[in-house]
Amino acid sequence: MSDERIIAQADLTRIANNLGVIHDDLGTIDKRVGTVNDNVKVVYDEIGSLARDFHSFVMQQQMANRLNQAETRLVKIRQELEKKYGHYDIVRRTTTGILQADDLGIVKKDTISNATEELMISTPGYWLAPCLVALAAWINDQPELAERALKEGIKRNDEKTSLFFALICRRADRKGACLKWIQRYLEMQDEENLDRKTIIVLDAFASGLFGADTEGVVSKQMNEWLSNLEEKPGFTEQQTKQWSDAIRAKRKPVDTSSYEYLRKYSKTWPILQNIMEGATLHGIMLDYLINIFEQQSSTASIKEQLDEILNSLVTDFDDEELPLRKEEKFEQFVVDFEGDESRARQNMTVEETAFETHKDFTQLLTDAAMKPETSHSSVSTQKFAFALSKEWVTNAYNDVIASNRSKIPHFIEINVDTFNDKTKDGENETEMIENFNRLIDSEKSVALSQCVLGGFEQFCLWGGGAIAIVGLLMLIGGAHFLGFIAVVAGIGMVINHFSKKKQVDKNRQHIDFQFEDKRENGTKIIRATLAEVVDFREEFEEKDSESQQVLDFLEQISPEQYVKKLADSGRRIKM
Repeated sequence: MSDERIIAQADLTRIANNLGVIHDDLGTIDKRVGTVNDNVKVVYDEIGSLARDFHSFVMQQQMANRLNQAETRLVKIRQELEKKYGHYDIVRRTTTGILQADDLGIVKKDTISNATEELMISTPGYWLAPCLVALAAWINDQPELAERALKEGIKRNDEKTSLFFALICRRADRKGACLKWIQRYLEMQDEENLDRKTIIVLDAFASGLFGADTEGVVSKQMNEWLSNLEEKPGFTEQQTKQWSDAIRAKRKPVDTSSYEYLRKYSKTWPILQNIMEGATLHGIMLDYLINIFEQQSSTASIKEQLDEILNSLVTDFDDEELPLRKEEKFEQFVVDFEGDESRARQNMTVEETAFETHKDFTQLLTDAAMKPETSHSSVSTQKFAFALSKEWVTNAYNDVIASNRSKIPHFIEINVDTFNDKTKDGENETEMIENFNRLIDSEKSVALSQCVLGGFEQFCLWGGGAIAIVGLLMLIGGAHFLGFIAVVAGIGMVINHFSKKKQVDKNRQHIDFQFEDKRENGTKIIRATLAEVVDFREEFEEKDSESQQVLDFLEQISPEQYVKKLADSGRRIKM
């Protein structure tokens, strides 16, 4: 019996040691599990921010790739333009050269004739080549050759040829012939389907280059076009949209780096960014108008001004070049917007009207005023187009202002992790912080309520103790094997209870620390975001107020101020 007790005691000591090792291992495992839980929670907390950052990175990379692609395409398009239409430039440059050489009388007339004949041979199908032959024949007093060449020019492009010789005749001070060519050109025009080169007539008219008789013809024709167009159903609405689109095309991306917290912690930010861009447009438009209207009228001679307009006529791209020119313009927009193809397409939708071969008179005015680079209008024509369209521009601008203001959110959302609230002007900081603290307390309470011993772990303390006592009694009673098993199981359950309890206490401390840290950081973020809301509202109001300056500027202009040598004959243009 004593031997059995010695063996039992030895076995129990060894078992107790093993149970101690198991306890230590369980503690290590609990620590590791706790660490894993902490890491998982950190991942969950950061995953939203990571997703946003990743999305932003992808978008930036896509835009960078598209920017590089656009720059490469621009080079290829321009090379193709040079290859296909570069020889047109030789003809175009020769035009002004011939006129200036004839003025100076330092080039032989035969040289001029030979040069134009060579161009005629080297550029088959181009309308300007026979016009230069006719011009050279006119200079050399060769009426039959001039007439044949003139007929070929008219055959190739009647409108451009008529306009070309109207300007040539005016340059030679042959006002009667100029008037006939202008009348011929205008007779071919339909106010709803004007040749885009009609801008040349506006240029010369606004610059006062046609003379008194021609002014009467042109102003009468313009009044007739406007009257006919105004009778069309929906004309006012069309003008409002037409000018609104052209005005909005002047919008540019704005620097919003100062709104670091709003950009990150407000779902309202895309709207705020959009309306700030809309408000910044007023300053852009004001500068644009001031730049146009403060430029002085040209003091150059009539010949120099006519040469500039002639240069616009002959150097502007021809219809067959349009597809490549449109591609070039679109890729340039992609470059301008740093790879943002969506913005490029929006602007191209508006800009495409400048590439149309024919358009109505009011669209011609809009393009002249707002797209001088592609419509090739002079500053004089821009002034005249704005003045003549003042009523429509003002209506459209009011529409642009109202549209942007209608997007102003009454409340701005604040979104910090799981906290979502809103503010009107950033003045409800105390209330928002209280709401945030209540949410933290609630989430903390829920987290703590879930971090407790389970039913089994709680049972382990008393149940394990009871089982261990029963096992000891069984050992005393002689049931060594079953008693030993019961003692081991009971001790294991008690150890498990205290191990789990220790881990729960540690987890609860971690939860408490985590939520207090969240409370502190969240409070700082909310305060910083609300401060930016105040700054945003102030900046927006300041920029939006500039809209009135634009309207006041438009109000003080009138057509008669911006057309030289006006006669008195019309209702809208007051001639």
